[in-house]
Amino acid sequence: MQEPIQIKSALISVFHKDGLENIIPGLIANQVKVYSTGGTYAFLENYEVDLHKVEELTGYPSILGGRVKTLHPKVFGGILAKREEGHLAELSEYAIPTFDLVIVDLYPFEETVKNTNDESAIIEKIDIGGIALIRAAAKNFKDVVVIPSKDQYPTLKNILEQKASSGIEQRKNLAAAAFNISSNYDNHISSYLSQEKKFSVNFAHSTSLRYGENPHQKGIFFGELAPMFRQISGKAVSFNNLVDVDAAIQLMKEFKDNPITCCVLKHTNACGVATRSRMIDAWRDALAGDPTSAFGGVIIFNAEIDLETASAINEIFYEVLIAPSFSEEAIQLLTKKKKRVLLELNRYPSSDKQYKSILDGVIVQDTDAQVEDKSSFENKTFKEATEEELMALAFANKCVKHLKSNTIVLVKNNQLIGMGCGQTSRVDACKQAIEKAEKFGFDTTGSVMASDAFFPFPDCVKLAGEAGVSAIVQPGGSINDQMSIDACNDLNIAMVFTGVRHFKH
Repeated sequence: MQEPIQIKSALISVFHKDGLENIIPGLIANQVKVYSTGGTYAFLENYEVDLHKVEELTGYPSILGGRVKTLHPKVFGGILAKREEGHLAELSEYAIPTFDLVIVDLYPFEETVKNTNDESAIIEKIDIGGIALIRAAAKNFKDVVVIPSKDQYPTLKNILEQKASSGIEQRKNLAAAAFNISSNYDNHISSYLSQEKKFSVNFAHSTSLRYGENPHQKGIFFGELAPMFRQISGKAVSFNNLVDVDAAIQLMKEFKDNPITCCVLKHTNACGVATRSRMIDAWRDALAGDPTSAFGGVIIFNAEIDLETASAINEIFYEVLIAPSFSEEAIQLLTKKKKRVLLELNRYPSSDKQYKSILDGVIVQDTDAQVEDKSSFENKTFKEATEEELMALAFANKCVKHLKSNTIVLVKNNQLIGMGCGQTSRVDACKQAIEKAEKFGFDTTGSVMASDAFFPFPDCVKLAGEAGVSAIVQPGGSINDQMSIDACNDLNIAMVFTGVRHFKH
């Protein structure tokens, strides 16, 4: 087993200086010899660090407007050299010191792209020396500690407090983080230059999960949860919690500007949705959509949860409750049940890409951000949908978009009253939606129906007619569209086409 290494020398080259002051006492206490350049050197001069200029080592000043500072054999030799006889002899021959620690914080390329369209400014924020230093130090993790970002400063602070000693597993983990940062950084540059969003996950931030979908599967989340939501209470979110939370937030994104809306989801599928003027009514009517499936589900609101609603929710078992805010009284009540997760939603997802791993690879698609409303509906039947029906159809179309295919939903009075999802037959989905609505006591007469894809035959229209459905929204596009239109005309049902399919596999 390789012995821990003792940090005696360091190379520091960082863009962001904030946080650096927290590790300086450890460098001083352990008498670490520090080499640095430019702005980092100027910052460190304010402290009693054993500080040396890289230029003194290389014999070259910073050139080309700062584009070349550390790219020199006397720097990279000291990082990449194995601590063994042959390499050490070469270092001695060329008067190259070893570096036990390399600290880098890269130029903020991604931030610059977000803040300006000035291509020259963006290109200058492509870090060359920093990336090279990170990769070199990470490659030689057996002999070098690499700190590839200011986010790793707490880890380094702990190392320095342990007499500047670092074990091999710790160095290997830091190296893995370093290469993830390097890969992510290059992805952003490639995406910018090609004007195409590529697969990009912030691998520098990871959260270990209790397990994956099942206890025998390991699970980990790569990315940052804090910008999305704040966890107020409850046990650590699990793999399945995160999948459900994502589904809930994506669904509520469709209704975020509505009056008070509540959605209840189970296994990523909406089993209750209701929009009301009062929060307590939104909760009760969303729960009524399928109170059986709501048990152990995820609940989300688009408005602050008050005490009255919190008290009603507290009567059932749920896994996660999400809202943009909670009243103090609601928090006091809901946090008494320690395992139930409360999430304060900070922002809705903004990514325009979705990723899925398959066949030892990744498939990427645009996020389904398409939203249809009554202005984009195309009437296809003799009977035209009323204004009230058009509003209900738009509501239903938002719901159907977030259910697993094949799916059918029934909506009445801004409430999801029946849904059939994940069926191999659209007819089965239609039957399931109607049966669920009737099972939970809803009168389907005067309801509207939405389908995530076209009707290949008029059988679903006939089932809708038997249930008293007054209007249907669907994408259209079947060679048998006219058969469904004719069936609607015979049954006095209004039908509108959107021209947009919303499969969700």
